Amino acid sequence: MNTTLQILAEALDGIQSDMYSAEQRWASFLEKIHPGQRASALNLLHYLTLRCSDLRDLQDDLHQAGLSSLASSESHILRQIQAILERLGHPPAAAAPPCDYLSASRLLQHRANTLFGPKVNQHIPHLMVTFENALATDYGRVKSLVQAGMNVARINCAHDGPEVWKGMINKIRKATRATGHPCKIYMDLAGPKIRTTLLGKGRKEGIMKLKPRNRFWLCEADADFKKTEKVVGCILPGIIADLKPGERVLFDDGLFEAVVEETNGTKAALRMTRISAAKPRLKPEKGINFPDTDLKVQSLTAFDKSVIPFVRENADLVGFSFVRQPADVLELQELLRHGPDRPLPLILKIETFEAVQNLPALLLQGMQESVFGVMIARGDLAVEIGFERLSEIQEEILWICEAAHVPVVWATQVLESLNKSGIATRSEVTDAALAAHAECVMLNKGKHLLNVLASLRDILHRSGGHHVKKRYIFRPLAIAERFMRIPPVLSN
Repeated sequence: MNTTLQILAEALDGIQSDMYSAEQRWASFLEKIHPGQRASALNLLHYLTLRCSDLRDLQDDLHQAGLSSLASSESHILRQIQAILERLGHPPAAAAPPCDYLSASRLLQHRANTLFGPKVNQHIPHLMVTFENALATDYGRVKSLVQAGMNVARINCAHDGPEVWKGMINKIRKATRATGHPCKIYMDLAGPKIRTTLLGKGRKEGIMKLKPRNRFWLCEADADFKKTEKVVGCILPGIIADLKPGERVLFDDGLFEAVVEETNGTKAALRMTRISAAKPRLKPEKGINFPDTDLKVQSLTAFDKSVIPFVRENADLVGFSFVRQPADVLELQELLRHGPDRPLPLILKIETFEAVQNLPALLLQGMQESVFGVMIARGDLAVEIGFERLSEIQEEILWICEAAHVPVVWATQVLESLNKSGIATRSEVTDAALAAHAECVMLNKGKHLLNVLASLRDILHRSGGHHVKKRYIFRPLAIAERFMRIPPVLSN
């Protein structure tokens, strides 16, 4: 073996040793993992070990040598390293890896089908549609959605109530019986409702005009203030106590950005630093985000707990909003275990920066059950981490979830313009193609859902012919075939 290949082998052997060491360090925790998740937990630990180092030079050297550069090996990383070492003349490893490419692919596909149900076209992700309350009484439209390829119906428990939800569910069940096409029911727990009210100036009009550099108050409902002051109320108590000077506060999907200047009991003085809205007017019932604040608010609210019996009885999947720490997951897991024997899988919604930071721990906690999923809630996540970082972070979530063999739902504003106006934008078509990296794609409610489903199926089918997850594959290219069949006449 020449010197270059020997150096590569030594580097890979060192990585393999680090992976075995990680298994030993986490041995006690691995005992808590569901038996069916053990291989996935081991592979996740191996992948996280790998990603603690800068491997770019090693990858270039591997590629130059005609060997796998370890890219697109998230699902079976130890086996990939062992395979390269075998090509370099090392004997096969004594201990079998937790999974290889084929077994990992089958495992992820099985879990996706368990969560989201069977599907006709195996080459595109499952399709999830968010229901609006009008569908509770519109059987014809629900049936059309099922026929158009909807695999999962999403009901948001932050809106309406059990009577409307039951109407939606009855229509879905009826449509699946009539068409023979299965459709899972996914219910999103509301989570803590962190939204605005107007308590001072502008309260009667329902709008508060703001300008950059304006100073205003963020208060809880019982705070003292003058009616002439600009005051935004936060309907969730306990938030103000967690704020610290210098932390950012974002309103209305990030259109308004302010910074905390001081806090005083149940109110905080904020300074407006940026307004990106066309009209600088803040209204009630707009979302508030605290990307820099360590919030003590509970992820699972009293309302969430009150609707769990209904969800357990009627849903196939339950979405966990505002999940941030493993303890949050454990709390809901224990509540669901006290129900009927029918298991109700969790979908962990990653929508805060804290959830991103804790993602590996959240996945390992989820692995105490036989199957669960992750939703990349890109709307709230973009507000929390900034649009500039979203493309990077959503890819990292996909990589880590693939290493854990966890099905992913790609959510928020997929083909949003087409859904609302009937006309797609170039950028959202490109974005929709990226959704093929996930196991399920979620659509928001809109007037043109049937057109969106048809367009999305077409986009995903074309995109899926070029890659599996993030591994690019080579199907025949019509451009190449045409050129090679009929050589062009080149000008002198």
